[in-house]
Amino acid sequence: MLGIVGRKHAGKTTLVVRLCAELSRRGHRVMTLKHGSHTFNIDPSTTDTYRHYHEGGAERVAMVSPDKFALVERWAEEQTPERIVAAHLSDADLVLCEGFKRHPMPKVEIHRRDAHTSALWPAEATHPEAWRAFVTDDAPAGFSGTVFALPDEAWLTKLADWVEHEVMR
Repeated sequence: MLGIVGRKHAGKTTLVVRLCAELSRRGHRVMTLKHGSHTFNIDPSTTDTYRHYHEGGAERVAMVSPDKFALVERWAEEQTPERIVAAHLSDADLVLCEGFKRHPMPKVEIHRRDAHTSALWPAEATHPEAWRAFVTDDAPAGFSGTVFALPDEAWLTKLADWVEHEVMR
């Protein structure tokens, strides 16, 4: 698992999508896990699965089509990324976890100067030792990990190389 963290609108989702695409292109089986701080619905209120879950109170609702599968499950307390990965994503070569900034998994932070004046690390890093790399145009002073400079056109290739050698090894 590799966490992709950053402030709101820093570019976390874009980074996850681009890194996932590059690593998949290289032949790796990449899966993603997105942390949200609020509840969500994956289908509109007019669908049968919505009704099964919300009106029927089903504990789990699975939707199956010829090319996809989705599962929505109720739980009393939030599950750890490890538990979710073990139960649903264990056959991945790599799971990119968007969010989970308070979790001790290895992390890459995306920080863009035009989006925010400061990065999460170090002031808001619950586990500062978990920060392994930055993708940024403004690296924070004192960071001893790897920095991928956004102005460098090859940053994504270099980041994917780093992930293969430092995270997936």
